[in-house]
Amino acid sequence: PWGVGFLTWAIDIGAVERALEHNPAAVMLSFGDPRPFADRVRQAGAALIIQVTDLEEAKQAVDAGADVIVAQGTEAGGHGARRGRSTLPFVPVVVDLAAPVPVLAAGGIADGRGVAAALALGAAGALIGTRFQATTEALADPSIIQAIIEADGDHTERSTVLDIARGSRWPAKYPARTLEHPFLDQWRGREAELAADPQARQAYHDGIARGDIPPLPVWAGEAVDLINDLPSAADLVEALAAQAEDALAGAGKH
Repeated sequence: PWGVGFLTWAIDIGAVERALEHNPAAVMLSFGDPRPFADRVRQAGAALIIQVTDLEEAKQAVDAGADVIVAQGTEAGGHGARRGRSTLPFVPVVVDLAAPVPVLAAGGIADGRGVAAALALGAAGALIGTRFQATTEALADPSIIQAIIEADGDHTERSTVLDIARGSRWPAKYPARTLEHPFLDQWRGREAELAADPQARQAYHDGIARGDIPPLPVWAGEAVDLINDLPSAADLVEALAAQAEDALAGAGKH
């Protein structure tokens, strides 16, 4: 079984139709209103997974008839809600709102203890991102994988600076959590000035060409401290499950 994920703000129905021609088992919609696409996904027989970053998006997901809802906290790597909530308080609110639709917790989960915590919050499981970038099957650039292995959570930051510098069309309401970056230090708090300065944005691309700054942002969540090896995805899943089981058993003893 395989699935496909879309940035909902960046697509039209044609993109979804094209994917559905290949009979995915699931379609995941994130970052934007899923309702224009939901009916077509369900009609195709694919499971509809909707990722939400705030309470309004969670209500939209329920209205759209999601089969699974992913509740993403602000600890997550990559893009998320500017005014979102941390995973711990956000997940149970979405669980209660969406019941009986299963909810997956996302954001700041990188080991089995985090999975166990997600289950304790009422989630059916967890969606894990950054941890799986550091696996042997990951298609990320080797320099990005190494940066994740070497980093710690204090080296992550949420910002729109790198999207502005790259000329990305990401909506400003979704800042991104990345590892440290020279351009963040230079332009932090001056986003409007950067957006209005084409020479500054060109300097970003020139710096990449010279090798002075990394060619890509390193999307990484706050749990990056827990990532210090490069297993296969299969071995990682087995380890996560075993650690979660141990954590839950330990909690049951108290």
